Amino acid sequence: MERLPLSSKIIQGGMGVNISGWRLARTNSLQGQLGTVSGVVLERVLARQLQMGDPGGHLRRALSHFPFPSFSKEVEKHFYVEGGIAEGTQFKAVPMFTINPSKLLISLTVCANFAFVWLAKENNPNPVSINYLEKVSMPHIYAITGAMLAGVDFITMGAGIPFQIPNVIESIAEGKPVTYRIPVIGNKIKNHTVSFEPEKFFGEKLPISKKPGFIPIIASNRLANILSGKLPKGSISAFVVELWTAGGHNAPPVEILFGTDGKPLPIYGEKDLIDYKKLTDLGIPWYLGGSQASPEKLQWALSVGASGIQAGSIYALCDESDMYFEIKKTARKLGFQGKLIIRTDMLISPTGFPFKVAVLFGTLSEHDIYESRIRICNQGALVSLYEREDGLIGYRCPAEPIDQFIRKGGDISETFGRGCLCNGLGTTGGVGNYGEPAIMTLGDDLSFLLFLMKDENDSYSAQDATNYLLGY
Repeated sequence: MERLPLSSKIIQGGMGVNISGWRLARTNSLQGQLGTVSGVVLERVLARQLQMGDPGGHLRRALSHFPFPSFSKEVEKHFYVEGGIAEGTQFKAVPMFTINPSKLLISLTVCANFAFVWLAKENNPNPVSINYLEKVSMPHIYAITGAMLAGVDFITMGAGIPFQIPNVIESIAEGKPVTYRIPVIGNKIKNHTVSFEPEKFFGEKLPISKKPGFIPIIASNRLANILSGKLPKGSISAFVVELWTAGGHNAPPVEILFGTDGKPLPIYGEKDLIDYKKLTDLGIPWYLGGSQASPEKLQWALSVGASGIQAGSIYALCDESDMYFEIKKTARKLGFQGKLIIRTDMLISPTGFPFKVAVLFGTLSEHDIYESRIRICNQGALVSLYEREDGLIGYRCPAEPIDQFIRKGGDISETFGRGCLCNGLGTTGGVGNYGEPAIMTLGDDLSFLLFLMKDENDSYSAQDATNYLLGY
């Protein structure tokens, strides 16, 4: 079965919720680089964009090519609103994932991942990838099925250890039942395996002719050694090695230091450095991510053995990203002025991973906004599974209402400083709930703005960004 080699010098990062949409991925792919669709909660992105009226009809056009039309028509019937819902109206709820998702949620997830990859690949002969967070694990077996139905060329994955993805890819390609083991917090139950039989679900054999390559996102030589040693030979197309200066989730420091207030500090040291020679000696191509967005840094990465770089923030702020325009405009302006503060927040993410937060007025980065937001967990992407007292599996998140979290057996100390990334990132990506404050993430280095913008009110395209990185 066909599998494309990876030949580009730039991997465009798969960012946030709907930041790396199909337009951005398609644009970068057409330029000969690896364009990436963010696959995080795409089922919610599709449902909300259909309710917003699907401007241009692109999503409905993609869904019309879904190989099992009765399923895509049911999704469209349930969520599409002609002309879009009125401003200020709440979106129709999308069911939260559980270990036993409904037929509608499975169909929506498969269709969403199909549609966004299909649009990125429409009339485009070049490779396209899709990015997932390992931690957001309940949708994986359905999401990857949809992406593979659309012919996705690569799957990138970070925020966890993605041991199971090569087997998921293999099972879908061979028409076998697909399984994924999800950790459970408990005394008797340590994990739960979810399963999906696509051919039984759709009633037909899947029309898949391509196995996507797999690109784990890692932050240490140790993890590179573990994955290359334990995963089947040839199953890893490349590594992306992300430094702690990258946007989004970061790996925690090897040695965590604490302040006088008892809070963990975002301090990294020598034990967090990468040995690039040892990485190269594994014989697997690798790309360097995190503050690499300049032609000089691309050349430096190549000189130490990398095949190229992964670039995120430079594309998050370009015209083709789907970041909410006013947020993007403000971030570009402050970044150009050298006034945008990026902090590594050790607590905000319910995952427990450090998370880069851009300090912007009116967002969750501000203490008053954070404190005034009423806690609610109505998206559920970052929940953890836990063993209930009755022996069944429950779902909890340290960013949900504190009394609910404690009632579910959670420790109150885990709730301190936690924020709802599901809702906040959705707002930043233009698909948030009405009234939910945004949270924005970018990498530490925004110096590229000075080379791409004439003044603080200027903007730039994805092609401008790529040309700059390649030294054109």
